Order: sequence, then C-alpha cells, then structure tokens
Amino acid sequence: MAFRATTGLLFLIALLHGCGPARSPQRAAVPARKSGPAPQVLAVYEAWFGHPRHITVAYSSHDPAVIRRQIREAKSLGIAGFVLDWYGYREPFIDQSYALMQSIAAEEHFHLAMMYDETEEDDGATDEALEDFKLFNKNYLAPSAPGREAYLMNEGRPVIFIFPKHHTDWSRVRAEVNKWDKPPLLIDEYPPRPSAIAMDGYYAWVSPGPKGWAADGSHWGDGYLTDFYTMMQSKYPDKIAVGTAWAGFNDSKASWGLNRHIAARCGQTLTDTVNLWRQHAAESYMPYLLIATWNDYEEGTAIEGGSYNCGAEKRQRILP
Repeated sequence: MAFRATTGLLFLIALLHGCGPARSPQRAAVPARKSGPAPQVLAVYEAWFGHPRHITVAYSSHDPAVIRRQIREAKSLGIAGFVLDWYGYREPFIDQSYALMQSIAAEEHFHLAMMYDETEEDDGATDEALEDFKLFNKNYLAPSAPGREAYLMNEGRPVIFIFPKHHTDWSRVRAEVNKWDKPPLLIDEYPPRPSAIAMDGYYAWVSPGPKGWAADGSHWGDGYLTDFYTMMQSKYPDKIAVGTAWAGFNDSKASWGLNRHIAARCGQTLTDTVNLWRQHAAESYMPYLLIATWNDYEEGTAIEGGSYNCGAEKRQRILP
C-alpha cells in the first residue's frame, strides 16, 4: 500500500479566516455563529489490522513505526487527531493498539479520542459499557496514564464518541461518568435516540441519504447531511454538532458487507461533503469535522493513500 499524501481535503481555509459563503436569501434565518476556537479536523481510525478476523493490508496496527508515519502524514494534511474505534474488554488486540497510539500521539503532539463501539448483545450491554468506561478511565484518562496529554479535550473535559448498537442504557452510564474528576462529553451518532438526554452532542455518519443506496453509488448523502446540519442548528442548538465528511463507501471486502456503494467520483464526494460542513459551519459554530475514515479498507472509506482520488498525488492540507 502506498503512503503518499492524500488529496481532496479542501475548502476550509477561507472559512477559518472569516470568509464563509454568502447566505441564500431563501434560507430561514439562523442564529449568529457562536464564538469558539478554530475548528479541528479529526479522522476515524481502525486499529484492527494484523488481527486474523480482518483483511490483510500492508501493515500491522501494532507497528509503532507505522503509527508514527500515519500520524505525521495526517498532521501534514491538517488533521489534528484520530478517533480510534475501541471495544473495551471485548477486543484486547484493539486495546493494545490504543495504548500504543496514545503514547506515540503524545510524543508527536497529536490528539487522540475514543469512539466506543457498543456491544451488539442485548443482555448485559449496559453493565459491559460501565465496565469498559471504568477500564478506559483508569488506563487512558488518569493523570498517570501514558500519553494522557494527547487525549482530546473540550473545555477541560475528555471527548468520547459513541458508535451505537442501541442496547445500552446511557442514562446509567451518564450517571456513573458524571462522578469522574472530569466528566466526559458524550457524542452520539445522529439521529438522537431515547437516551438523548445523556448525550452532549451528535456526529453525522456515512449515509446515502433518504433515497437509499444506489447501484451506481451516485447517492452520496447530501440529503442526510443537510438534514443533520439543519436539525442541529434549529432543534439542538445546545448540543455539540460534529460535521462529517467521507470519500466514498464500498463494503465488498467486509465479511459483513451488503454490496453497498457510494462512489468516490475521483475525490468529488469528499469535496462535496466537506463543502456542506463548510457552508453550515459558517452559520453555527461546530468545533470538529470528522473524516470517516482514515483507514477502513473493509468498508471502502479510507482516505489513507489517496486511492479514492483517481491517482492524484498532490499534497493538500485540510486546515492551516
């Protein structure tokens, strides 16, 4: 696998300098943009490569040299941190990857955050989540945890993303994590579910939108993303909105695949999803843009290596 720089992560520099797009007169009035620090770009990272249940790529997620190289490439593109998909006690291989990455991220002055992947089991899901969060707090958020300074913080609180399976009682988890010295901000996938009161914000995720999956992959998600940004601004203005961009989708290599596709269109899908975030971030402050993903080759969303951009190799930063 080539490790050349990716391309197509575009169009945010003007926004950060206060030059957002003009508002359309047909659009409803929205509140003035909230003040805040410059948005940060994050990328979801899968740390399971080298495990026999997953496809073989040209590296292991346990190789420190690979992790350091990936972090440096991401930084060169303006990515401020990885959001690592983490399964707690269920996946010790990935937990080892996380520990390694947090230590290296601290050395490289790079951020890291956890995306908690809920269990798919109905029974005991909440108890399992409680134990996993206890483990994570002890091993990675405690003041003495190796690489603790790399963890992504928002106003002094650790940011934790949730990848839902809809079996956990998050009100119980919220009650427990509120006892932590620094209670985390919990960011769930949109749309909100019954446990919304326990959540501090929402992120969008890869979706073809209301038209569903197209055989040719032409439904790239504009309707879904527009709904997400509009609803977050109008209905959930008190919650953190995390915009999301993706380069495409193709789950043909995944053991769980269902032959679903979003065409990369030589980088245009990434450009379009970034542009939607840019348009709405100009009107309502969003602290993060989440790239889905850095390296999920099984679902065809990886931007690492630039395979989605029809061979272009030009290096381009996301943010200044």
